[in-house]
Amino acid sequence: MDVNAALAASAAIAGVLTGVIAMLAFRWSERDQKRPTRTSLHTDPVLPPGVDTVLSVLRSSAVVLDEADAVVKASSAAYALGLVRGGRLAVEPMLQMARDTRRDGEIRQVELDLPRKGTGRGEALAVSARVAPLGSRLVLLLVEDLTEARRIEAVRRDFVANVSHELKTPVGALSLLSEAVMDASDDPEAVERFAGRMQIEATRLTNLVQELIDLSRVQNDDPLDDAEPVRVDELVAEAIDRCRHAAGTKQITMASGGTADLYVHGNRGQLAAALGNLVENAVNYSPARTRVGIAARRINVAGGDSIEIAVTDQGIGISEKDRERVFERFYRVDPARSRATGGTGLGLAIVKHVVASHGGEVTVWSAENQGSTFTLRLPESSASRERAARGADTPPAVTIESPYASLPAPEVLP
Repeated sequence: MDVNAALAASAAIAGVLTGVIAMLAFRWSERDQKRPTRTSLHTDPVLPPGVDTVLSVLRSSAVVLDEADAVVKASSAAYALGLVRGGRLAVEPMLQMARDTRRDGEIRQVELDLPRKGTGRGEALAVSARVAPLGSRLVLLLVEDLTEARRIEAVRRDFVANVSHELKTPVGALSLLSEAVMDASDDPEAVERFAGRMQIEATRLTNLVQELIDLSRVQNDDPLDDAEPVRVDELVAEAIDRCRHAAGTKQITMASGGTADLYVHGNRGQLAAALGNLVENAVNYSPARTRVGIAARRINVAGGDSIEIAVTDQGIGISEKDRERVFERFYRVDPARSRATGGTGLGLAIVKHVVASHGGEVTVWSAENQGSTFTLRLPESSASRERAARGADTPPAVTIESPYASLPAPEVLP
């Protein structure tokens, strides 16, 4: 009996000890699970308070790296630039900068040219990268895209160089001609001839300076500040009147047509200059006894009705390689002819800026030795719609016969 009691007591004591040991083991395991490990320090870092909010509003591309160079946080712009791929920083120079900054705590900055991967474009992506420590374990990388700023700076340098060259040509000619006049002071015929040349060069210089002023104005001014409903018929009539003498000299027939009583919304002076430049180019680059036509019509587009004004000529045409560059400043399809006509290479650049600032576009259709059609597409003014709603009398549309009867007709002609 005593033996049985002793066995029972021993079993009870052993059960209690087993339970205590099991409970202690469970508590120990639970504490181990909560203890941070080396792996968790690298894979689950915590950003300092407020940093996440600041990074979300930065315009720069932002990347935060941990001790293992893994990406903790990256903005959408960083992914768009291709800086981050697969949770890692994909640009080796930036990664090395981050490691150096993590080691010594110094802030570093560098400008890099990165290839545009997957775009098929040859130009590089210009960026400015700045690395700084963020707390004791993290590193912050800020990347600014400088591509557009670099492009604008290159355009500015080219513009200044081109202006200098273009101004030097007539100024140099005037200087030489004035010397020739002085040397030929006892020869009235020579003086008259040189004086005539001086007038031509002076006119070219005046035109160049005026077009530079016009280009500067259309680039800096907001045309909507002085916007008003502008009647297309009046713009066409003004453009024709501007070129009437030059067209008459070359026996060029000028005809207008299309839909009457159309209005566009914008700056009247700028729109008249743009259309006038197109008509003037058509006359200057057309041979004698040909035809220049101007037609306007309304078209339906996704954003609302637009007005198309097409200027068609039977001139020398534009080759395919030149077609993409005709709207560049100082670019001339035929430099020799431009010198003969007094062209500055700025007329189409002015057209492009005027139309773009009015929310429209300009396109060109051309065939070499056949002619060209330049088309302005501008948003329609509400004045046209109001007149249509009131049932205003509108003359029937007039169609201008296309000079390209044997070619695919340009889409811009009515």
